[in-house]
Amino acid sequence: MNLHHLKVFLAVAEAGSISAGAERLHISQPAVTREIRDLEASLDLRLFDRLPRGVQLTEGGLRLLDYAQRIFTLESAAERDLRDFAQVEQGELHMGASATLGAYLLPPLISRFRREHPHIFISLEVSNTDVVTRQLDEGRISLGFVEGPFAQEAYAHRLLARDALLPVVAPSHPLACLDRLDAAQLQAYPLYMREPGSGARNSIEQAYRDHGLEPCAGMAIGSTETLKRLLADGQGIAWLSQRVVERELASGELHHLPVQDLQIERELHVLWRQGASLSPAPAAFLALSEALD
Repeated sequence: MNLHHLKVFLAVAEAGSISAGAERLHISQPAVTREIRDLEASLDLRLFDRLPRGVQLTEGGLRLLDYAQRIFTLESAAERDLRDFAQVEQGELHMGASATLGAYLLPPLISRFRREHPHIFISLEVSNTDVVTRQLDEGRISLGFVEGPFAQEAYAHRLLARDALLPVVAPSHPLACLDRLDAAQLQAYPLYMREPGSGARNSIEQAYRDHGLEPCAGMAIGSTETLKRLLADGQGIAWLSQRVVERELASGELHHLPVQDLQIERELHVLWRQGASLSPAPAAFLALSEALD
C-alpha cells in the first residue's frame, strides 16, 4: 500500500471533505482526488461516498481508517523516539572499566552525565582490562575504559590521561623508615598485586622485567580497596595508582617508598569497536570523557 495515498486518505477522512483534506495537506483538490482514486483502484474498494457537501466513509473506508490512524500514530511515535534518541533524551549507555577508572575516576563523570541526560539508562561493569576488551569484542558494551596494554590496532581508542603507580606500604613496614632505596631492595618483601588480566598488574610486571627484576606476587587480589587494607599487615608492598592513594598518603595511613631507580607510569584509554558507529549516548559520554584528566 502506498503510504502517501494512505496519508491523503486519512486527511480527507478526518477533515470530512476533499477540499478540507487538500487544505490540511497544502496540495490541490485535483491532486487529492487523484490520490484517493488511485488508492481505491489499488484496493479495488470504494472508500468514500461523495455527498453534496463533503464525503462519507464507506464501511471499507471505516475499516481502513482504524489502520491508518494506528499506522501514522506509530510513525509519529517513531519520529519522536528517534529525535529524543539523537538528542540524548533517551536510550542506554553500557560501559566497562578497569578498577582505577571504574571505581575512582569515572563516577564524577557519570554523575555529570546523569545531570545533563537524566533519562539515559547507564550500566558500568568494573573488572579488568582483559574482561573489558572481551566485552567490547562481544558487543556487550559500547565504551571500554582501560588502564593496561591492549591491541591498539584492534580498537578505536583515545588517550585520556597518564597515571603513575607508586610503591606504597604501611607506616610500620621495615622499609618505611628509609629516605632512599633501590628497586632491588623491594625483592625481599611480598608484592601484593591485582589479579592476572589487570592492567595495573601487566604494567608492574613489564616494568620489573625491563629493570631486570622478576616480580613475585605474594598475593593476587581483585580489588584495589582490599589491597590497600591488606597492607596494614606491615609486610607487603603494593604499586597503586597515585590517584587512588592520595587520601591515604595525606593522612599517613600509607607511606610512599622513595624508590629512586624505578618509576612506573601507564596510560589510561577509552576504547570502542573499530569501525563501529557510536550511538548518541556513548558519543556524548565519549566527548565528556575528554575532561577526565
